[in-house]
Amino acid sequence: MGLGAVVALVFLKKKKSVLKTQDGWWGVGACPQGPEDDSIRPFKVETTPKEIEDLHRRLDQTRSFPSLEDSQFNYGFNSKYLEKVVSYWRNAFNWQKQVDKLNRYPHFKTKIEGIDIHYVHVKPKNLAEGTRALPLMMIHGWPGSFYEFYGIIPLLTEPSNPDDITFEVICPSIPGYGFSEAPHKKGFDGVCAAHIFNKLMKRLGFNQYYVQGGDWGSLISTNMAQLDPNAVKGLHINFAPPGQAGLRMMLSIFFGRRFPKLFGFTEHDVKRLFPTMEKLVIDSIRESGYMHIQSTKPDTAGRGLNDSPVGLAAYILEKFSTWTDPEFKKLEDGGLERKFSLEDLLTNVMIYWTSGCIISSMRFYKENFSKGLNQPHAK
Repeated sequence: MGLGAVVALVFLKKKKSVLKTQDGWWGVGACPQGPEDDSIRPFKVETTPKEIEDLHRRLDQTRSFPSLEDSQFNYGFNSKYLEKVVSYWRNAFNWQKQVDKLNRYPHFKTKIEGIDIHYVHVKPKNLAEGTRALPLMMIHGWPGSFYEFYGIIPLLTEPSNPDDITFEVICPSIPGYGFSEAPHKKGFDGVCAAHIFNKLMKRLGFNQYYVQGGDWGSLISTNMAQLDPNAVKGLHINFAPPGQAGLRMMLSIFFGRRFPKLFGFTEHDVKRLFPTMEKLVIDSIRESGYMHIQSTKPDTAGRGLNDSPVGLAAYILEKFSTWTDPEFKKLEDGGLERKFSLEDLLTNVMIYWTSGCIISSMRFYKENFSKGLNQPHAK
């Protein structure tokens, strides 16, 4: 009975810790009276000759600046390789072709809490009789977009093995990213995005569903589960920063290099974690300057990026280099084409460029970090 009481108290305590939030209004001006427009509208990504001409003019007029000798990607995006990227962008990249590729899957918009939410919604074409697809929302981060899921969507919605689970996939753009409208008021953080995405899934007719996220998507998807654990049946994240340092974490830092098996460390873990001061402190400081800017004064740096496609590409693509492999900083080309094609990388950049969303995407850092690093929703 005593053990049962303890277990009951633990579960009751956990139940009380479910996140709470209220409906917000992120549109222009005051929230209008009356019910919200819950209509769902088809959407297509479009471009015009004028848009492409403007891009080409800006690419032609970019002012280059030489990188230091033998600097590779250690000072940021290498200028010599950037010239190659710009030349490909100007002379070989076909934005109209990529627009057609983006429209391969159905796009929609719907207004939630005053702002238009964009999403891709892909249903299985050949669902076996007597089976049903599992609804799965996949959420991107910064500096990504819904496009990063285009490679995995067919594997989820049209599995080659008929015994595999089939998914119905929904890929939204975080408000302020891509083709989702940016919030017009301060304070829009991960919990607010999670509340809107839970509403979106309910609007699409799903009372229970699964969510997946990386980078900011991992926070938003986690918040979705925290806000509505009865609706979110499963959560998968591919970005899991550690929480507050506990005793086990501290012991692993002090003794993990000498006794790796004791803490479950692989050879790769040891390489990435030790020496601790260099790998966990100094490297973090080296690679987090962008985060400090975006968490404090995003509009200042963002204004320049929003005006220069070359500056925008350098800022975004440098992250695809270093975050894919820190060792890529030692390469003249940043190793970018080892894992990606320039076509795919520039398609992602073009989503930021044509939608003009770089400033609002950077603001998401300020809204999340301005409330402190130890908020309940961050755990």
